[in-house]
Amino acid sequence: MYKKIIVPIAMDQLEHGESVLNIAEKLIDEGGEIVLLNVVEDLNAYAQGYMIVDFPLEMIEESRKHAVKTLEALKTKHGIKGRIEIRTGGAAGTINALAKEENADLVIIASHRPGLIDYFIGSTASRVVSHCPCAVLVDR
Repeated sequence: MYKKIIVPIAMDQLEHGESVLNIAEKLIDEGGEIVLLNVVEDLNAYAQGYMIVDFPLEMIEESRKHAVKTLEALKTKHGIKGRIEIRTGGAAGTINALAKEENADLVIIASHRPGLIDYFIGSTASRVVSHCPCAVLVDR
């Protein structure tokens, strides 16, 4: 069993996030902690070099508020006593950084069937598996 599990949940993949959360509930030690994580992608970072786009800060702040509200609802629904983390940045790097920062035992991440774009830039789950400092369970 695990003392600290990080569960990244994408707002556009809530059904996968809920499935992963069910797994975390079964694997967490009594008294352990589940950290629900949402990463708000920093689209301005991706825009550099390709196009000049300036996303309004309000858009990022609204995404953060929506994530908090959604994850709080999931936490309540599942009766989880863990906590919520909302971070901004690239998904895989942020997940791996939090796992290291928190000295996590496990990251449980949902994956999808790869599309064409995944073959060129890699999927988030693939990058987490390749660079995470702790065990990773991928749910498909």
